[in-house]
Amino acid sequence: MIRINKNESPLRPLSETQLSSLIQNAAFNFYPDDEYERFKHAYAHFYNIEADQVIAGNGSDELIQKLMLIMPDGPALTLNPDFFMYQAYAQQVHRPIEFVDAEPDLTFKLERIIQRIDEVQPSFFIMSNPHNPSGKQYSMDYLNAIADKMAEIGGYFIIDEAYLDFGEAYTFKMQSHVIQMRTLSKAFGIAGLRLGVLIGTTETIQYIQSIEHPYPLNTLTLHIALYMFEHVSMTQDFIDHQRALANRLKQIFNDQVSDVMTVFPSSTNFVLTKGKAAQSLGAYIKDNGFLPRVYDEPEMNDYVRYSIATDVQLDQLETIIKSWRSQYDVSKNT
Repeated sequence: MIRINKNESPLRPLSETQLSSLIQNAAFNFYPDDEYERFKHAYAHFYNIEADQVIAGNGSDELIQKLMLIMPDGPALTLNPDFFMYQAYAQQVHRPIEFVDAEPDLTFKLERIIQRIDEVQPSFFIMSNPHNPSGKQYSMDYLNAIADKMAEIGGYFIIDEAYLDFGEAYTFKMQSHVIQMRTLSKAFGIAGLRLGVLIGTTETIQYIQSIEHPYPLNTLTLHIALYMFEHVSMTQDFIDHQRALANRLKQIFNDQVSDVMTVFPSSTNFVLTKGKAAQSLGAYIKDNGFLPRVYDEPEMNDYVRYSIATDVQLDQLETIIKSWRSQYDVSKNT
């Protein structure tokens, strides 16, 4: 079964030869003090920020948990639906969490978010942008309005940018109450190595560092990530390939089935579909060797989501979708 249900990368960014060399040269008998500082500088250079604006952790999941622990007292506020781990970690540390419910088209009205901030008075508001699971990227005006509102009530705004490398880059003005969260699990293709990043002002990063582990990342993860960020052209080519796969996936669904089901526009490495035909297609694709994402939540049970695959696998997937479509058309005409 080819797994396209977890928004992972189907490709590895390094060759076996490169990996072998890195592992052999990694001094994993020592603590990785220097490697961690080198990584922060390399990552900051890649994104044209300062190293003291960066903190890393064992995947963005750990960073979400840290934020749930260290944010000031009060409820968290997020979107419904959004990344389910916000809710999971809030419950784990007994932090109240409130929601802004989606519109029927799975978008979120800015005025409704502002209204909910007034009602809830959250300690912090966290949302993914581009949004998971819809794939929509919200504008700078939209984000700035939320940031201004959270500043007004004395709270934090956390933007989870896990899929931003597939969307449109933007420069968010650094403010002490705004935190950007990123991951190397998606476009960078190292989900199994668990590396997430927070970006903020120096003051805010120092505040979060008060609960940082002495050695937040292991030596092998750091050596591989360092190699990627110290070989910028290689890494950029890899990201470009990932983006090409994402564009191909979107094109397949738009060309083949967008007239018989809802295919959501996406700025991510996945495509979300909705409707009876979408459920039928999802089952057919699963029967033919690809595992899509289906949802247990009642409000999401007519949605099916597909992540990127390799070039060859996308060829196979397109053939399967065309086969389903021909059978669907025959059934509709009989």
